[in-house]
Amino acid sequence: MIECFAGGSLSVASGNDGLARAAGWMGLALLSFAALAVSARESLAAMSPAQFLFLRTLLGLPLLVGLGVLLAPGFMRTRRWRLHLLRNLFHYGGQLCWIGAIGLLPLALVFALEFTTPVWAALLALVFLGERLGRGRAVALVAGLVGVLLITRPGLQPFDAGMALGLLAALGFAVTMVATKGLTRHDSVFTILFWMLAIQLLLGLPVALWVWQPIGWGELPWLLVAAVTGISAHLGVANAFRHADATLVLPMDFLRLPLIALVGALCYGEGLDPWVLGGGVLILAGNLYSLRRERRG
Repeated sequence: MIECFAGGSLSVASGNDGLARAAGWMGLALLSFAALAVSARESLAAMSPAQFLFLRTLLGLPLLVGLGVLLAPGFMRTRRWRLHLLRNLFHYGGQLCWIGAIGLLPLALVFALEFTTPVWAALLALVFLGERLGRGRAVALVAGLVGVLLITRPGLQPFDAGMALGLLAALGFAVTMVATKGLTRHDSVFTILFWMLAIQLLLGLPVALWVWQPIGWGELPWLLVAAVTGISAHLGVANAFRHADATLVLPMDFLRLPLIALVGALCYGEGLDPWVLGGGVLILAGNLYSLRRERRG
């Protein structure tokens, strides 16, 4: 989801000061994504993905509203209801799939599959928006598709439900990315996040009630971690793009993969598959090449 704010109207600071601030914000985002994944993994022992997502949203919405009142008055106003609704229909589905994959796959594999989001977003923009496929994007697409093959290795390892959920999550996030690039031209990050949580809460209520399981107070700390980090991850990414160019921010975001692999190894005894790391590196390289080609015009 990192690239969602890269194509919007955020201003970019220059110089070492801007880079240092971007690194700080990305550090917050990386830690937030890791903590969010762990909180989901721990919570899934007691509840379904739909219930976890609903409770996380229920706790997170008041936190965001409080921040918005202090930092971005008027953040609830928007005229783009249809685009917000479309974005969050797919984002809700993508998050459900992502959380489900967290419960079935090694954490590093889930994050590597999420890195395929720009590949699917580029294909969607090509097919549905008629965007031109220049040399940079063509290289990114080829590198991304090869990266997907390295990560999934069809025929050499089983393509199970967890793998399918991870790829479906990436597809959902791809639609989210395309919609967000349109929204950031008109709405602030706080506006996008507010309507994300508000719509997600309404969408998630009937689904959560359908699969509701009684839980104890012991689950509350992990749900609070998820509520806070779900917001701080998005704000960290958005502010990183505010202070540095996407070609500098994306390599920072790639650190998510070794970081979550370390978390998986320490907390759950998971190993890092070199094929997963190699596929992630290839996808990153293709995206960086495409971005630099576009910057040069």
